[in-house]
Amino acid sequence: MSGIFNYDNPVWRFIGKFADIILLNILWLICSIPIFTIGASTTAVYYVTMKLARNDEDYTVKSFFRSFKENFKQATIIWIVFLIVGAVIGVDFYFFLRVQTTASAFRTVMLAVFGGFSIIYICMMIYVFPLLSRFYNPVKRTIFNAFFMSMRHFLMTIGILVIDGGVIALCLFAPMILILFGLMGFPLLAFINSFFFNSIFAKYMPKEETEQDGELRPLFADEEADASEETGTNKEQ
Repeated sequence: MSGIFNYDNPVWRFIGKFADIILLNILWLICSIPIFTIGASTTAVYYVTMKLARNDEDYTVKSFFRSFKENFKQATIIWIVFLIVGAVIGVDFYFFLRVQTTASAFRTVMLAVFGGFSIIYICMMIYVFPLLSRFYNPVKRTIFNAFFMSMRHFLMTIGILVIDGGVIALCLFAPMILILFGLMGFPLLAFINSFFFNSIFAKYMPKEETEQDGELRPLFADEEADASEETGTNKEQ
């Protein structure tokens, strides 16, 4: 009986994570209502879900708001930048797809160009907020890292896209799964994605022998660059 009610029991741990994800969904929805805060709330969700995926114990609400506050400025700037760029790509792609319907080599080329931009944009969007939640970096460096890592780990990126798309597709065809997804929402996808990101980010975490004076190795930093502008260190979680 003591084993059944032990919190370390796999069943209770599953129930605990299930409840955490539902709570995260509520926090994410509330904190995303002003729209411009979606970047900060998404970053906070990934901060928590990556800890859940690593089985790191912490208070969900406290961790969420700690990350929300800490990353608010950078996350908001990144979100606005991606929102504007996404709108430009979307409008241009729609124009050549639906408005400019006359068949021509130019139209075909432009559809290919903006289609390629769309793929790169989606890949970067997948990575940028998890990266912000895990590493200290200036905005430009974080965006560059999102591009670099999404391309370098392209197979993992495709895996994330396929799994997320599969979960969403299941929701469309299975009412019970749709209800479950309604309870857990985006944080469920973030939790699934976090297993991929923990594996990827582990490749860029400092080894013990590279730690000096309590500082952790920069992420993709130029050794001769100004540390305040070009370095990215691991965020303690």
